[in-house]
Amino acid sequence: MAATYEQILTERRDRVLLITLNRPERLNAWTPRMMGDLFDAIGGANDDPSIGAVVVTGAGRGFCAGADMEAVFTSPAEGEDVMASAADWVTFCRSSKPLVAAINGPAIGVGLTMVLPFDQLLAAEGAKLSMRFVKLGIVPELASTHFLVSRCGWGAASWLALSGDTVVAEEGARLGVVDRVCAAEQLVDEAVATAAVLGGNPPLAVRLIKDLLTANAAETDLRAAQGRELRSLAEASASPDHREAVQAFMEKRAPDFG
Repeated sequence: MAATYEQILTERRDRVLLITLNRPERLNAWTPRMMGDLFDAIGGANDDPSIGAVVVTGAGRGFCAGADMEAVFTSPAEGEDVMASAADWVTFCRSSKPLVAAINGPAIGVGLTMVLPFDQLLAAEGAKLSMRFVKLGIVPELASTHFLVSRCGWGAASWLALSGDTVVAEEGARLGVVDRVCAAEQLVDEAVATAAVLGGNPPLAVRLIKDLLTANAAETDLRAAQGRELRSLAEASASPDHREAVQAFMEKRAPDFG
């Protein structure tokens, strides 16, 4: 039986799990409970061999309008839990099956930083994006100062983080914050199709490549980067996935990775 969550909805689209942030009356403002629901749902997908990838979108007219201040800051204990979850989230995302964001509306503050570690970010035309932390006298989190520079380069990342400016999806794509802009009515279908492509590849190779991209993104020692690649190549080359891919190619058929 599928799990029931308080603040997200889940739906299977063939081999893709579609997760919808479900607090539309608050523009899906982020809470510790929402984070817990996401950990559980994505973790379940990672453990399910019938699921290849995950898409996250938002209900209603927003993706995630930032942190719900009341839910996050009402008690010191909740604040501590938030920091613990934040520390785990980035590692969790980078070790997960492919993750695709379908940003259907405003993605503000943590609504944006929570998906920067994802593998692909798609946004609806006109969706608003903002790293507004400086406006509140605080700094960005979830390793977003790393991911923003990796995605956008130094100048654009500095502008977005230091100004707290809000940009629409089209400008966000030009800067590199998001990977693609889609018509709103096609966004989720495009995201699911993108996830299906990523999730249709050999699972071990996908995991190893994600690990390599994470470890080597800021690596300045090329020998160290190549060393990681060679170790991963040896592991992948000895796998059943590799044998099946080669056999399928030779037999001119679609591979079956189970």
